[in-house]
Amino acid sequence: MATTPSTDVREITVAHSPDSDDAFMFYGLATNKVRVAGLKFSHTLCDIETLNRMALKGHYDITAISFHAYPYIQDKYALLSSGGSVGEGYGPMVVASKPLTPEQATRRTIAVPGTMTTAYLALKLFDPHVQTEVVPFDEIIPRVTAGKYEAGLIIHEGQLTFAKSGLHKVLDLGEWWRGQTGLPLPLGGNAIRRELGPELMKSAGAALKQSIQYGLDHRTEALAYAMQFARDLEPQLADKFIGMYVNERTLDYGDEGRSAVEELLRRGYRDGVIPHIAKVDWVG
Repeated sequence: MATTPSTDVREITVAHSPDSDDAFMFYGLATNKVRVAGLKFSHTLCDIETLNRMALKGHYDITAISFHAYPYIQDKYALLSSGGSVGEGYGPMVVASKPLTPEQATRRTIAVPGTMTTAYLALKLFDPHVQTEVVPFDEIIPRVTAGKYEAGLIIHEGQLTFAKSGLHKVLDLGEWWRGQTGLPLPLGGNAIRRELGPELMKSAGAALKQSIQYGLDHRTEALAYAMQFARDLEPQLADKFIGMYVNERTLDYGDEGRSAVEELLRRGYRDGVIPHIAKVDWVG
């Protein structure tokens, strides 16, 4: 008796931030330019702090996370070797409504985009005693401009646009981290749920890497797609921002990138920001 080939398709739930660099990474998968037999990828877009919190529950199969969040979810997730956003001597910034030194700024209450973000971890490594209040990442610049906070910690495209709002750079945490360690600052990556099992984790991770490579190989069309998530950036500036965070390091962290992740989390534990030791597992 002839058997009918299985047409079962496994859905893989994917979540990432609604910003241009993540959109660029996932362009190949989101538009079906990259396909994997037997797998269907469904996409959810959400701000990174919410994704960090959702990962605590193991909600999505593949999710963008802040590296600061990893020790809290490491029982449920491993890290994919592709999809990292790494600052090569640049990163989240403290900005202020008037010129301040870093020491002056950290004596103020600083608006931060979430306590599980890597930006927050880096700020606490810079000054463990800094006082902060959580504000949605896209409201930090407007609230500092309006005088509700004297200083704010900005991520995403705000790193390139803050000066247009009349704000002053106080501290680039990626630059500071490079000076402290000689390493790039790993900000966010993609984590994959362990319950998928080794084979499925590997094939889904390979699909993400193919998606990143597709975007890099078809930059013009991937950039056009990503522009819808660029939050009013002009194309030239959006291209610059994407180039900062989607590059060869995004395809694979390499030894230096992996060491940077481990060093960041080690220092977070050493300084009491992270309550337990991170055990970093890589897939791919």
